[in-house]
Amino acid sequence: MERNLIENLMEAARKGFPSERFEELIGSENGHVFRIMEVCGTHTMSIARYGIRDILPSNVKLVSGPGCPVCVTCNGYIDAAVEIAHQKDVITATFGDMVKVPGSACSLAVARAEGCDIRVVYSPLDCLEIALENPGKRVVFLSVGFETTIPPIALMIINSRKAGISNISVLTGNKTLPAVLEMIVSEKDRLIDGFLYPGHISAITGTALYERIADKYGMPGVIAGFEPMDILQAIYLLLSNIIVGRNVAVNCYERVVKSEGNKKARNVMNQVFEQCDAHWRGIGKVTGSGLKLRQEFSDMDAWRVFNMKEIETLELSGCICGDIIMGRSMPGECDLFGKACTPENPAGPCMVSSEGSCAAYYRYRI
Repeated sequence: MERNLIENLMEAARKGFPSERFEELIGSENGHVFRIMEVCGTHTMSIARYGIRDILPSNVKLVSGPGCPVCVTCNGYIDAAVEIAHQKDVITATFGDMVKVPGSACSLAVARAEGCDIRVVYSPLDCLEIALENPGKRVVFLSVGFETTIPPIALMIINSRKAGISNISVLTGNKTLPAVLEMIVSEKDRLIDGFLYPGHISAITGTALYERIADKYGMPGVIAGFEPMDILQAIYLLLSNIIVGRNVAVNCYERVVKSEGNKKARNVMNQVFEQCDAHWRGIGKVTGSGLKLRQEFSDMDAWRVFNMKEIETLELSGCICGDIIMGRSMPGECDLFGKACTPENPAGPCMVSSEGSCAAYYRYRI
């Protein structure tokens, strides 16, 4: 069924955007290799799933970016989560992708096998029910995500306060995109010609960030949806702007993304969280790229409740996930890829997440 769906979608994409259109567009630019970064992990998976690269000319390279929250979660965060999970009367609630992310010594999956109560939830709001059903235990939610998932986490915190639920804590590891995107475009020898911007996050943030990057750094970009035609149209428009030197940010996902974004979601997020520095796995410390709980919610801060400190730890020798999410390397260039590192036995975070670039390349044999 999935194979037929993909084939039908790709046939429709080819009719709308045959390879010849791209060849005509860059025919006079054959000496240049165009490197486009798809910031979002969902784009990475869609591009791989639908075989988008097969339509593009050989000198158009799509590289993955840092838009997979699991992939940029540091060892130190996982280590703290594992240590808390081993505490008496603790229930750890997490999104499923986090369970197999390797820490310095082990993953949450190993901790669960050792007897820790670790539960996969599909919404942060599930923690409210778990907490009510287990009044003698402390529920610790692993708060990892970008602007898309942070508002519902904030809503869970607000609702728990209103309901008088006092046995919920949040271990914050949230990230925001603006600072890391500016880090990428500020690199002295940057390799990226343009950004394919995420649709989900942009629905919350709006377009101002991308317009600033285009104006300040001369970096064009296009916000895209996730269907084959969405992606192909966005890439075509982005290439067109790159070739003529038109450094603008264009919204090709207007059916979902508005220029002002979602103000209500941002207000809820800002009510609970405030900006802080954050460590990105494989990248390091990025100033102003994280979110922590505001002082008035400090009683729910698991870092404080359990007296924990995130310790930055060394990456596994040979793992190049950091270079991959910065657009410097491709998954196949890693010596561990498909050998010591597979989805069943991931060595690095890009192989763990369903939206990780290594996982996409492995699954679709790119």
